[in-house]
Amino acid sequence: QDGTPLSDTGLVIVNIFFVIIAAVALIAAVKMVTTQNVVHAALYLLIVLSTVAAIYIILGAEFAAATQVLVYLGAIMVLMLFGVMLTQAKLGKETDLDYDKKWLGGLVAAGLGAVMVYSLWEAFETTKFADDMAPQRTGDVAGEIFSTFIVPFEALSVLLLAALIGAVVIARK
Repeated sequence: QDGTPLSDTGLVIVNIFFVIIAAVALIAAVKMVTTQNVVHAALYLLIVLSTVAAIYIILGAEFAAATQVLVYLGAIMVLMLFGVMLTQAKLGKETDLDYDKKWLGGLVAAGLGAVMVYSLWEAFETTKFADDMAPQRTGDVAGEIFSTFIVPFEALSVLLLAALIGAVVIARK
């Protein structure tokens, strides 16, 4: 986009796409935590992460969308599937994973969701978005990461390296 605001028809179309993508994400997230097959749960996670990337594209955050696709859809999903294969998890349904008090987990999740919605509503109730919002460009984001936020970026790199070394150590046993 060149920074010009969307027309009313464009906003309606964007909102329709957002609702569809959000519904797919919500359904896949619920299926991800309720399925009894570990591989299916990983594939549902893949759908959820894909919809997050699509929402980033709708918001005009192209760098975040590309990072989501490369890091999460690529690297993390491959790592999870390797983890499933290396731990020799059963590929079928695992009935021993069922928990009698799963209603308590649902109640806690609903409560946390209500607190989050209330907090966001209170924080942004009177906030208006600027009409001339332009998408963030990748060069601007990269410049900000590698200048202002270089220390947290490097700390995250060390953390990911430690996780990789830990995965290798666990896999060798």
